[in-house]
Amino acid sequence: MLIEIDQHAIEYPKIKKVVDHLKNDGVIIYPTDTIYGFGCDIYNKKAIEKIYQIKQKKATGFSFVIPDLDEVAKYAHVSDFAYKIMKRLLPGPYTFVLNATKLVPRDLIPNKKTVAIRIPDQAICLEIVKHLGNPIVSTSVNVTGEPHFSDPLDMEREFGHLVDIIVDAGTLMNDASSVIDLSGDSPIVIRVGKGDVSMFL
Repeated sequence: MLIEIDQHAIEYPKIKKVVDHLKNDGVIIYPTDTIYGFGCDIYNKKAIEKIYQIKQKKATGFSFVIPDLDEVAKYAHVSDFAYKIMKRLLPGPYTFVLNATKLVPRDLIPNKKTVAIRIPDQAICLEIVKHLGNPIVSTSVNVTGEPHFSDPLDMEREFGHLVDIIVDAGTLMNDASSVIDLSGDSPIVIRVGKGDVSMFL
Protein backbone atom coordinates (compact mmCIF):
# COMPACT_ATOMS: atom_id res chain seq x y z
CA MET A 1 0.00 0.00 0.00
CA LEU A 2 1.41 3.36 -1.08
CA ILE A 3 0.58 6.40 1.06
CA GLU A 4 1.64 9.89 0.02
CA ILE A 5 2.60 12.21 2.89
CA ASP A 6 3.94 15.75 2.52
CA GLN A 7 6.50 16.47 5.25
CA HIS A 8 5.58 20.17 5.06
CA ALA A 9 1.86 19.51 5.61
CA ILE A 10 1.67 16.24 7.52
CA GLU A 11 -1.73 14.53 7.65
CA TYR A 12 -1.89 12.87 11.05
CA PRO A 13 -4.59 10.30 10.15
CA LYS A 14 -2.03 8.89 7.70
CA ILE A 15 0.67 8.85 10.38
CA LYS A 16 -1.75 6.98 12.66
CA LYS A 17 -2.40 4.43 9.93
CA VAL A 18 1.33 3.79 9.56
CA VAL A 19 1.77 3.50 13.33
CA ASP A 20 -1.17 1.08 13.61
CA HIS A 21 0.58 -1.24 11.14
CA LEU A 22 3.83 -1.00 13.09
CA LYS A 23 2.00 -1.98 16.27
CA ASN A 24 0.67 -5.10 14.52
CA ASP A 25 3.91 -6.73 13.32
CA GLY A 26 4.08 -4.39 10.34
CA VAL A 27 7.05 -3.54 8.14
CA ILE A 28 7.09 -0.19 6.35
CA ILE A 29 9.22 1.71 3.89
CA TYR A 30 9.69 5.30 5.00
CA PRO A 31 11.73 8.40 4.07
CA THR A 32 14.65 9.81 6.01
CA ASP A 33 16.78 12.87 5.24
CA THR A 34 19.11 10.63 3.21
CA ILE A 35 17.55 7.50 1.68
CA TYR A 36 14.42 5.41 2.14
CA GLY A 37 14.52 2.76 4.85
CA PHE A 38 12.77 -0.44 5.79
CA GLY A 39 11.31 0.05 9.23
CA CYS A 40 9.59 -1.71 12.10
CA ASP A 41 9.30 -1.40 15.87
CA ILE A 42 12.70 -2.38 17.33
CA TYR A 43 10.93 -4.53 19.94
CA ASN A 44 8.94 -6.56 17.40
CA LYS A 45 10.93 -9.74 16.72
CA LYS A 46 8.49 -10.99 14.10
CA ALA A 47 8.78 -7.77 12.07
CA ILE A 48 12.58 -7.71 12.41
CA GLU A 49 12.71 -11.24 11.03
CA LYS A 50 10.59 -10.10 8.06
CA ILE A 51 13.16 -7.42 7.26
CA TYR A 52 15.98 -9.97 7.47
CA GLN A 53 14.09 -12.07 4.93
CA ILE A 54 13.48 -9.12 2.59
CA LYS A 55 17.13 -8.04 2.79
CA GLN A 56 18.20 -11.68 2.24
CA LYS A 57 20.85 -11.41 4.91
CA LYS A 58 20.77 -12.12 8.63
CA ALA A 59 23.41 -9.64 9.85
CA THR A 60 22.16 -6.58 8.00
CA GLY A 61 23.65 -3.78 10.09
CA PHE A 62 20.51 -2.26 11.55
CA SER A 63 20.52 1.20 13.01
CA PHE A 64 17.44 2.81 14.48
CA VAL A 65 15.65 6.12 14.55
CA ILE A 66 14.77 7.96 17.75
CA PRO A 67 12.82 11.23 17.95
CA ASP A 68 15.25 13.44 19.85
CA LEU A 69 18.42 13.61 21.95
CA ASP A 70 16.47 13.17 25.19
CA GLU A 71 15.87 9.54 24.17
CA VAL A 72 19.50 8.66 23.43
CA ALA A 73 20.46 7.74 26.99
CA LYS A 74 17.81 4.99 27.08
CA TYR A 75 19.58 3.05 24.35
CA ALA A 76 23.22 4.18 24.45
CA HIS A 77 25.92 5.27 26.87
CA VAL A 78 26.84 8.81 25.85
CA SER A 79 30.03 10.54 26.95
CA ASP A 80 30.15 14.31 27.36
CA PHE A 81 32.17 14.78 24.17
CA ALA A 82 29.79 12.51 22.22
CA TYR A 83 26.75 14.42 23.46
CA LYS A 84 28.25 17.76 22.40
CA ILE A 85 28.91 16.44 18.89
CA MET A 86 25.44 14.97 18.54
CA LYS A 87 23.78 18.10 19.88
CA ARG A 88 25.59 20.15 17.23
CA LEU A 89 24.81 17.86 14.29
CA LEU A 90 21.37 16.41 15.01
CA PRO A 91 18.79 16.26 13.60
CA GLY A 92 20.81 15.58 10.47
CA PRO A 93 22.23 13.06 7.98
CA TYR A 94 24.45 11.22 10.46
CA THR A 95 24.49 7.81 12.09
CA PHE A 96 26.31 7.67 15.42
CA VAL A 97 27.74 4.45 16.84
CA LEU A 98 27.63 4.29 20.64
CA ASN A 99 27.92 1.68 23.34
CA ALA A 100 24.53 0.01 23.76
CA THR A 101 22.44 -0.20 26.93
CA LYS A 102 20.48 -3.28 27.92
CA LEU A 103 17.32 -1.80 26.40
CA VAL A 104 18.59 -2.50 22.87
CA PRO A 105 17.24 -5.86 21.64
CA ARG A 106 20.00 -8.39 20.97
CA ASP A 107 18.33 -9.19 17.63
CA LEU A 108 19.42 -5.77 16.40
CA ILE A 109 23.04 -6.01 17.52
CA PRO A 110 24.06 -9.68 17.40
CA ASN A 111 27.57 -10.24 18.77
CA LYS A 112 28.06 -6.50 19.27
CA LYS A 113 28.13 -4.11 22.20
CA THR A 114 27.44 -1.01 20.13
CA VAL A 115 24.33 0.45 18.55
CA ALA A 116 23.89 2.84 15.61
CA ILE A 117 21.50 5.72 16.24
CA ARG A 118 19.84 8.19 13.85
CA ILE A 119 17.81 11.35 14.36
CA PRO A 120 17.05 12.35 10.76
CA ASP A 121 16.08 15.86 9.77
CA GLN A 122 12.87 14.52 8.26
CA ALA A 123 9.51 15.33 9.82
CA ILE A 124 7.60 12.27 8.61
CA CYS A 125 9.82 9.60 10.15
CA LEU A 126 10.20 11.58 13.39
CA GLU A 127 6.41 11.88 13.71
CA ILE A 128 6.05 8.13 13.12
CA VAL A 129 8.56 7.41 15.90
CA LYS A 130 6.95 9.89 18.29
CA HIS A 131 3.48 8.42 17.82
CA LEU A 132 4.71 4.83 18.01
CA GLY A 133 6.52 5.47 21.28
CA ASN A 134 9.45 3.20 20.39
CA PRO A 135 12.39 3.60 18.02
CA ILE A 136 12.07 2.12 14.55
CA VAL A 137 14.60 0.14 12.57
CA SER A 138 16.56 1.96 9.89
CA THR A 139 18.10 -0.10 7.08
CA SER A 140 18.34 0.81 3.42
CA VAL A 141 15.69 -0.26 0.91
CA ASN A 142 17.53 -2.83 -1.15
CA VAL A 143 18.50 -6.46 -1.21
CA THR A 144 21.90 -6.76 0.46
CA GLY A 145 24.65 -6.01 -2.05
CA GLU A 146 22.29 -4.37 -4.54
CA PRO A 147 21.74 -0.63 -5.22
CA HIS A 148 19.42 1.39 -2.99
CA PHE A 149 15.96 2.25 -4.26
CA SER A 150 15.08 5.95 -4.39
CA ASP A 151 11.71 6.11 -6.23
CA PRO A 152 8.62 4.97 -4.26
CA LEU A 153 6.97 3.61 -7.41
CA ASP A 154 9.96 1.35 -8.04
CA MET A 155 9.82 0.24 -4.41
CA GLU A 156 6.15 -0.59 -4.73
CA ARG A 157 6.83 -2.80 -7.75
CA GLU A 158 9.75 -4.55 -6.05
CA PHE A 159 8.66 -4.74 -2.41
CA GLY A 160 4.96 -3.84 -2.32
CA HIS A 161 3.94 -7.46 -1.73
CA LEU A 162 6.47 -7.83 1.12
CA VAL A 163 5.77 -4.73 3.23
CA ASP A 164 2.60 -3.29 4.72
CA ILE A 165 2.97 0.38 3.78
CA ILE A 166 5.25 2.48 1.59
CA VAL A 167 5.31 6.12 2.70
CA ASP A 168 5.76 8.17 -0.46
CA ALA A 169 7.55 11.49 0.14
CA GLY A 170 8.85 11.74 -3.42
CA THR A 171 12.09 10.58 -4.98
CA LEU A 172 15.16 10.91 -2.74
CA MET A 173 18.79 11.23 -3.74
CA ASN A 174 20.67 7.96 -3.31
CA ASP A 175 23.02 9.38 -0.66
CA ALA A 176 23.43 7.51 2.64
CA SER A 177 24.22 9.05 6.02
CA SER A 178 27.73 9.61 7.28
CA VAL A 179 28.61 7.14 10.04
CA ILE A 180 30.68 8.31 13.04
CA ASP A 181 31.84 6.00 15.81
CA LEU A 182 31.60 7.77 19.17
CA SER A 183 31.95 4.65 21.32
CA GLY A 184 35.60 5.33 22.20
CA ASP A 185 37.63 8.28 23.38
CA SER A 186 37.64 10.10 20.03
CA PRO A 187 35.43 10.15 16.91
CA ILE A 188 36.18 7.70 14.10
CA VAL A 189 34.66 8.19 10.64
CA ILE A 190 33.34 4.84 9.44
CA ARG A 191 31.54 6.05 6.30
CA VAL A 192 31.54 9.36 4.46
CA GLY A 193 28.03 10.13 3.24
CA LYS A 194 25.71 13.10 3.04
CA GLY A 195 26.74 14.63 6.35
CA ASP A 196 29.90 16.78 6.44
CA VAL A 197 32.68 14.93 8.28
CA SER A 198 35.52 17.43 7.68
CA MET A 199 35.57 18.33 11.38
CA PHE A 200 36.59 14.74 12.20
CA LEU A 201 39.37 14.36 9.63
